[in-house]
Amino acid sequence: MEPIRIVSVVGNPKPASRTRQVAEAVADRVATALEADGFTSAHEVIEVSELGAGLLGWGDPTVGAALATIRSADALVIATPTYKATYTGLLKLLLDQIGGGELAGLPAIPVQVAAAPQHALAVEVHLRPVLVEIGAACPTTGVFVLDSQLPQLPAQLEAWGSVNLPAISALVAARRAVPAPSA
Repeated sequence: MEPIRIVSVVGNPKPASRTRQVAEAVADRVATALEADGFTSAHEVIEVSELGAGLLGWGDPTVGAALATIRSADALVIATPTYKATYTGLLKLLLDQIGGGELAGLPAIPVQVAAAPQHALAVEVHLRPVLVEIGAACPTTGVFVLDSQLPQLPAQLEAWGSVNLPAISALVAARRAVPAPSA
């Protein structure tokens, strides 16, 4: 059986950011849960900042390859820093190129990193709805991380994962058990 493909999409304008670190930590938790259920997994990262000016139009081959990677994933981690109390415009440029419902139930975990606790609901109020609009299934609570609490990230993800990862594992397993519709 092919490995489960976990794709992290990082919407931080700065590559190799703390947002990426958090996305990779969440993806590692997902991989551990899937491996406990007997799956193998592979993890890929899309740094949206590396897609450049191609995000501003439609049909760019580099952006098209990133979108194909997203569509072919078994699970998504969509991570962004908090800008103006919501996700970045950079991430929005990429997500706007995915049609309504196009992700067809693909399991996704919204992740937001912020400097201030008053933005804690942004992951649920702003990021989750756009993911659902493009068809992602978000069966768990999002992950909200304060910059100041990054040293406590392992404990935070342990607590989050114990409640939420069974839903991700179950959804991934169910999607694997049902053949994909033919085009």
